[in-house]
Amino acid sequence: MKRRWNLFVWIGFVVVLLAAFSYALVFIRFPVTRDFPWVNLLLFVAGGGLLAIGLRRAFGQPERYRGKVSGVILSALSLVIIGLFCYGLFGLTKGLPSAANAPRGGMQAPGFTLSDVNGKPVMLSGLLKNNRAVLLIFYRGYW
Repeated sequence: MKRRWNLFVWIGFVVVLLAAFSYALVFIRFPVTRDFPWVNLLLFVAGGGLLAIGLRRAFGQPERYRGKVSGVILSALSLVIIGLFCYGLFGLTKGLPSAANAPRGGMQAPGFTLSDVNGKPVMLSGLLKNNRAVLLIFYRGYW
């Protein structure tokens, strides 16, 4: 009897990869999934469940399904990916400063003076004298 492919192992690994990369590519754009990555964590659980089913099939019915070696390797890689994702998102972000004092949309910006591309100082109040409005873009970052 020819052994069949154990697709649960492979699909589980693909779901874990999808969960890891979809945060930076898709879910970081929306505040409901950026602030706490609940969709990604659910995808990690689903991928882990599929991997567990695949491993159980591979070791429980080895005469019927393949995947003893590949299942263990893909499960270990998945655990490493999940661990790195959680460490990066929950561990490393603790060092970022809080944005409690950052201006919100629609708030009046505090006065400031910055250098333009030619090195000349530019004041916000000077820009507002000649223009009806000034668009300020604040990048959230830590440099």
